[in-house]
Amino acid sequence: MITVPSFILRRLYVNKSLRKTKSGFEFQLNNKLGSGYARKLLPLTLDDVELPLEQCRFTVNGQQVSFKDVSVENPFTLAMNKKTVIAVNGVNLSGGNHKIGMTFEVAGLGILKFDFNDVAADD
Repeated sequence: MITVPSFILRRLYVNKSLRKTKSGFEFQLNNKLGSGYARKLLPLTLDDVELPLEQCRFTVNGQQVSFKDVSVENPFTLAMNKKTVIAVNGVNLSGGNHKIGMTFEVAGLGILKFDFNDVAADD
């Protein structure tokens, strides 16, 4: 099975896009690696602590989808050169640097994961 190193996947993260929102926090992904889709999203991590799937969602083309609703029939798609907003409700970020981790399952590749560090800007 092919593996994709996390340092390559880290390129999906839009630098300095981590920001606090009224309901939690969000960040952006921009796929410049190649079109793909995930058939399952695993919990995001914030500073190595797993966040509940039901609090995480993504928005593409104005449509919000919960991480828990991702499946083979309803995949998480990362189209080329399109920004995707990842948002988490109910989590307030403190000041300073944070480590965010993202893990997903891709057909033919298995479980892929990456993380990034950033300081959250205020909404």
